[in-house]
Amino acid sequence: MLGRVNHIAIAVPDLTSAAAAYRDTLGAAVSQPQTLREHGVTVVFVELPNTKVELLEPLGEASPIAAFLDKNPSGGMHHICYEVDDIVGARDRLIEAGARVLGDGQPKTGAHGKPVLFLHPKDFFGTLIELEQA
Repeated sequence: MLGRVNHIAIAVPDLTSAAAAYRDTLGAAVSQPQTLREHGVTVVFVELPNTKVELLEPLGEASPIAAFLDKNPSGGMHHICYEVDDIVGARDRLIEAGARVLGDGQPKTGAHGKPVLFLHPKDFFGTLIELEQA
C-alpha cells in the first residue's frame, strides 16, 4: 500500500528564519511560502534529491501547528508523508484494520494539489502519518 516517502514535515515557530537556515546555512533549494487555509498552515518545501522536507508555520492560533508548538516551542518533527496509489482504497483498508483517520475521513487537498489524509499518531507508534495520492 505505501509508496515512497513524499516528505517529512517539521513544525517551526518562524518560517522565514527556518527557510533561511535551510537555504543559506545548508545550501538547499527552498520553495516560496504557500498558505493552506484549509489546513491552518503556511509551508515551504526544501527540495532534496530523494524527497522533500516541509517546514510548517501555524496560520493563526486555531492551527493544529500552534498547539504542537505550544508543547514544542522550538519546533520539531510533525509528521511523515507517504504516497499511496489509491487514497480512498487505502483509507478504507486502514479503517477496516482499526486505524483512525483524522477529521471527517474525507481526503482534503494538500500542498501539492493532491488528496491527503492524516492517520492518528497513537495508531502508529506516536507518529502522525499523512497519506498523499501519488
